[in-house]
Amino acid sequence: MSDRAAALLAALVARGWTVTTAESCTGGMVAAAITDIAGSSQVFEQGFVTYSNTAKIALLDVAPETLDAVGAVSEEVVREMAEGARRRAAATLAVAISGIAGPGGSEHKPEGRVCFALASEHAEIFSETVEFGALGRGEVRRAARDHALDLLLKAAKSG
Repeated sequence: MSDRAAALLAALVARGWTVTTAESCTGGMVAAAITDIAGSSQVFEQGFVTYSNTAKIALLDVAPETLDAVGAVSEEVVREMAEGARRRAAATLAVAISGIAGPGGSEHKPEGRVCFALASEHAEIFSETVEFGALGRGEVRRAARDHALDLLLKAAKSG
């Protein structure tokens, strides 16, 4: 994991870009991975852990109507989370994550479903849903962290 974060840091520094995070099910794991690397203060100023819907609305400007219509674990919500975080942090890139880490889930939103969004000053918002499966809470969270770092790294390298 530190290799991913170190590569991300190097790519961001090379471009002069900054990054922020908007995390729900990962609870700050992406921000922690980034800030574990010495020198991360060059590219990372703040992140947002918005576990509740109330926090998503208050801190990231997620529309209550979106949450009511599709729920927190949706591409629509993570797109709003990513753009809200990017804007609030005045960052070049933002990644947002919301999912069902487990245990449990439902027929419509099973354990291991995680939605991601990437907002950038340089591109349209990207979002996707990944089905990690019922790996267990810790493994789903780690897989989501690593996937988010990979999305950021790809964006930082490709511009």
